[in-house]
Amino acid sequence: MVELTKTRTVRLEDVAHVNPRLSEKIDPSTFVSFVGMAGLSADRAATETEDALPYGEVAKGYTAFQNGDLLLAKITPCFENGKIGQARLSHRLGFGSTEFHVIRPRPELAESRFLLHFLRSPKFRAAGEMRMTGSGGQRRVPVDYVKQAQVYLPPLGEQRRIAAILDKADELRTKRLRAIGRLDVLAQSIFYSMFGDPARNPHQFPKRQLVDLCAAPDDIRCGPFGTQLNKDEFRSTGVPLWGIKNVNKSFKLPTHEFLEPATAERLDSYSVLPGDIVMTRKGTVGNCSVYPENFPRGIMHSDLLRLRLDQNIANVRFISDQLHSSRDVSHQVSLISGGAIMAGINVSKLKTIKVLAPPLADQNEYATRVSAVDGLKDRYRVQLAQLDALCASLQHRAFKGELR
Repeated sequence: MVELTKTRTVRLEDVAHVNPRLSEKIDPSTFVSFVGMAGLSADRAATETEDALPYGEVAKGYTAFQNGDLLLAKITPCFENGKIGQARLSHRLGFGSTEFHVIRPRPELAESRFLLHFLRSPKFRAAGEMRMTGSGGQRRVPVDYVKQAQVYLPPLGEQRRIAAILDKADELRTKRLRAIGRLDVLAQSIFYSMFGDPARNPHQFPKRQLVDLCAAPDDIRCGPFGTQLNKDEFRSTGVPLWGIKNVNKSFKLPTHEFLEPATAERLDSYSVLPGDIVMTRKGTVGNCSVYPENFPRGIMHSDLLRLRLDQNIANVRFISDQLHSSRDVSHQVSLISGGAIMAGINVSKLKTIKVLAPPLADQNEYATRVSAVDGLKDRYRVQLAQLDALCASLQHRAFKGELR
């Protein structure tokens, strides 16, 4: 039994029910909230979307919870991505993914917002990653780890005070995230206002194949195949070697693979230079990013494609944004990469993809306007990183009893 008037360190299961069972009878026609894994927002630490379904349709095979319960995604990569939040439901009862652990605080002992911040703290999540079991994409946080987690637990009044401080810090962080999201929409709006939807092409701009926007056909290449680059040639320093994960992160994720200069020279035809568009041709087929201006020459893995445009014909940013966001391009990619599963794309097929090709002056004006938006996003991202650090510091101090 926990003493309510003193600060103690307790097990989570001492102050909350972990994966509580549904103990009441419900009429099958009663509507309940249904929340899938996608409905739980890591950024907002809450459920965001739900469906209203009759209980009879979800009574079996799903996880039951109540409005206000805490939901913790137990499977990789959702747990690592911080999908931990509070159920905010339209109905009293909810059902959802079997990959949720449910934590229901005992109100006489624990404040739900206090426990939510504990579950989202870097320390709890880092230790949880170490305890995950299984392999590959089936690794999960075991329920015993959640039950046995040690919680610093002050009296309820103090829990509410600490939770309010952490809520305020999290609110500031969420506002900054929303602002960045609105800027993403603004960039797309600029494209549509200047050129319209490429699928409908309302301004009747000419369309050209990608190969026609390059100085030479070989400016569109894929990376070297395995026989041309062996793993034993990888080094810890030298010429950077880039892969799919780097492209997906717009080259903000550093590479840890390098080649000796002599090896890079041998593979020069597979090089990437600042201003090149680099596209994934497997996995996340069609994602692309522009290789940054301040980066050194690199070499691409075999899973990537490179487009080196003739900048007297086409603006790199304008074409890259079309390749990345245009549903017309996505449709073309899906047709040439094996249909819905989008298994892969090769050089010959990529060369035939058609994009809008308005006058170069218009393309350049678009790039200038979007670059201004990028500058504002960069400043917001710096502020977001500072707020992330502040939240982590407050959580660390709060759960060590140092947040006075």
